[in-house]
Amino acid sequence: MKRRGSFSVLMRNTMNCLCSGEQMQANEMAQSSEFLSTKDVLVDQYTQQNSEVDQRVDIGNIEEAESSLREGLCLNYEEARALLGRLEYQRGNVEAALRVFDGIDLASVAPKIRSTINKRMEHHKNHTNWDARPMSIHAVGLLVEAVYLKARALQDLGRFKEAAQSCNVILDTLESALTDGSAGNFLTDSKLQEIVCKAVELLPELWKLAGFSHEVILSYRRALLGHWNLDPVTTAKIQKEFAIFLLYGGFDASPPNLRFQMDGAFIPRNNIEEAVLLLTILLRKFSLKRIEWDPSILHHLTFALAISGQLGSLANQVEELLPGVLDRKTQYYTLALCYLAENDDLTALNLLRKLLSASEDPNCVKALLLASKVCGENISCAEDGVMFARRALTNLHGCCGQIESLANCLLGISLSAQARSCSSDSERVLRQSEALYLLEKAEKVVPGKDYRILYNLSLETAEQRKLDSALRYAKQLIQLEAGSNIEGWILLARILSAQKRFVDAETIINAALEQTGKWNHGVLLRTKAKIQIAQGQLKNAIETYTHLLAIIQLKTKSFGFGLATLKGGKIDRSLEIQTWYDLTNVYISMLQWRDAEVCLKNFKAIDPYSALAWHATGQLYEAKGLLKEAQGAYAKALDIEPGHVPSLVSTAIVLRDLSDTSLAVIKGFLTDALRLDHANHIAWFNLGLIYKAENPRLALEASECFQAATLLEETAPVEPFR
Repeated sequence: MKRRGSFSVLMRNTMNCLCSGEQMQANEMAQSSEFLSTKDVLVDQYTQQNSEVDQRVDIGNIEEAESSLREGLCLNYEEARALLGRLEYQRGNVEAALRVFDGIDLASVAPKIRSTINKRMEHHKNHTNWDARPMSIHAVGLLVEAVYLKARALQDLGRFKEAAQSCNVILDTLESALTDGSAGNFLTDSKLQEIVCKAVELLPELWKLAGFSHEVILSYRRALLGHWNLDPVTTAKIQKEFAIFLLYGGFDASPPNLRFQMDGAFIPRNNIEEAVLLLTILLRKFSLKRIEWDPSILHHLTFALAISGQLGSLANQVEELLPGVLDRKTQYYTLALCYLAENDDLTALNLLRKLLSASEDPNCVKALLLASKVCGENISCAEDGVMFARRALTNLHGCCGQIESLANCLLGISLSAQARSCSSDSERVLRQSEALYLLEKAEKVVPGKDYRILYNLSLETAEQRKLDSALRYAKQLIQLEAGSNIEGWILLARILSAQKRFVDAETIINAALEQTGKWNHGVLLRTKAKIQIAQGQLKNAIETYTHLLAIIQLKTKSFGFGLATLKGGKIDRSLEIQTWYDLTNVYISMLQWRDAEVCLKNFKAIDPYSALAWHATGQLYEAKGLLKEAQGAYAKALDIEPGHVPSLVSTAIVLRDLSDTSLAVIKGFLTDALRLDHANHIAWFNLGLIYKAENPRLALEASECFQAATLLEETAPVEPFR
């Protein structure tokens, strides 16, 4: 086979590089001028012999070529093979190069390399003459490069494990010599630096290809914690690749075991924490202008902090970026998403308003849709949600049907929220009708394919007491998500409970418990307990609540350290409060005052300023016949949360029983409660009693209240639909 290029030319170039490399070390050698003149003679000698060597290599006789190199250049056996192997590899003869490299006895060479490095370090440290060296620094570089190229050759041949082991030999040899961590003194002035950088980068990649995840982690940590004198760009590249492997590699790394660490230093405990640490360091390096901006760093950090529930930290990182890195529109939108995930809807909405201002991008569809979503979840700004959704529909300009469907869905959600705050019945019915129409219109574009649309359509029809339609949509929802979403199961169970099909509702919850993970059982168990209470199974309900509290406690202990690996700490706390509240009411209904008081004590230990806690206290006083004390407890609940509907209704009932308050005042509490919760059948019933007692001429109004109360009670779920 014809060789590419001339071996003699390659050898001449190699000798020129050899001479120049040795000249760089001349000032460190006691007899530098003598060494250089000798090298010139060697080059001349080689020039006369190159045709013979070229011919022998061309016919594949490696041993004869090696012998000619040793005789012509005064190289020892290993050095000659290292040089010849490099030339073969550069010419693309990978297998031939590997055969040459295999002839190098690393076991005998490694001690010489370590000894040479140690003497070199002593020379730099003590400024002494460098005598009796086992080999030259150039020879060290030549041999180390040979091992590196052997690893590359093995990689090219698909022998990844052997390649990684070969590459590991380089780092082991150098690391054992540089025990004091002063690699910079040794590497900065020699060609070894380039080889070391390449080997440090290559090793984890080889272990990846070989499929050894644990070794990948160790090699990355070794690269970053070792004293390799890497340049900032190389270090940043390794940090980024390591973070990517931690995030997406599918391997749970054990925490790093640091030999030295400062007191109070942060030690990552899992993949996510270590990746976040690395990516944060990279952002800090960019802020200090040590590396160029790489947008993928922020993308990976966003993913890491999102799955760990730490988007507040991401917001801090985005805010600390240098001006101009992100344009203001992107920055506003990203920050809005972060604060929205942290349940800071007001800050998110303010950022979106800035983005949608006349000076920025008032017609940004994605920002309009997000703003409408935020407002639709808050009754107080539902009107703005309607406005944002209508603006989005106006500015679609040929967007796909799915975007239009989403805009109609968000408009329907905002109109539904607006309907719940309407003071007029006719206005409320009008808003509800329009909301239902828009949701149905959105569903027709993507029939049975969009979870959000199906969920809100089922929810809206359920609240309007169209339970058969609501049930149909809820079943479609379960089929679409294959039972993976807890919200769908709970909504289906609530609809069945509104139809008084309690056995079916409990069966649905049991199925959901089998389909979902243990940590997500909390809300399902609470719904199950409510269904059991509705069936009069109070003891079973107590057992269910006890199971629920045990899960919350276990979850808190299991995930109570480091970065949150599961989002929902605030949700768990709220669920625990609601569970103690329910348990208190169960024991009150069973006339077990002592158990109720224990529940209240635990309740207030978690949140002494909860409106629910004071309402439960009032319920206990009321059950004991202590109406004045009950009124005081309800008043405290309303001081904490003026719109607490159960306390408004209970206050009206207690005031009516005390008979020392005007009916107008009592009616005021009930109308306030109905304004906030139009489906509260207890409030409707008591309002009917007030109308009946206030004036016989208001019998029609009282009758309407009683009819509304009866209808709502007959179709009331065990928990509110929303």
